[in-house]
Amino acid sequence: MFVGLPPFQQLVDAHWRDVARLSAALAGPRDGDDVAQEAWARALRAYPSLTHAGNLRSWLLTVTAHTALDAQRSRARRDRVPALLAEPVADLEPGPDERLWAGVRALPARQRQAVVLHYVGGMAHGEVARALDTTPAASRRLVSDALAALRVALGEKEEA
Repeated sequence: MFVGLPPFQQLVDAHWRDVARLSAALAGPRDGDDVAQEAWARALRAYPSLTHAGNLRSWLLTVTAHTALDAQRSRARRDRVPALLAEPVADLEPGPDERLWAGVRALPARQRQAVVLHYVGGMAHGEVARALDTTPAASRRLVSDALAALRVALGEKEEA
């Protein structure tokens, strides 16, 4: 079935910042560039077989989210070796952004993915649900639980 897809380069030009930002948010600054590159490679391989051209940005961010999850799983397997040789880091008072991202990294994987897809990727709950293979209601709950956990981690009071 032929679908009128724009040239792949147009997709890259329109969404490279979104892919880079989402990759860095999900995989961290150390692996963000590699995840973005792999996401683009996967998207390029899959692009000719798409059966519809609707919401290519959402499709691309879903590919990026899945690539980041694969990278996290791969890293988890590699990082099982104890970090006995790690250099101690000087005790510095983290800034507000650093505290926030440390809190995001500490969230359970599904909550972290949902909150990053929603707030960094700008995806609606329906799109987040498709990316995480769940329902929009579950997506909203994941984001809500993540925000509640971040408020506690950052020492903010919950509103009753």
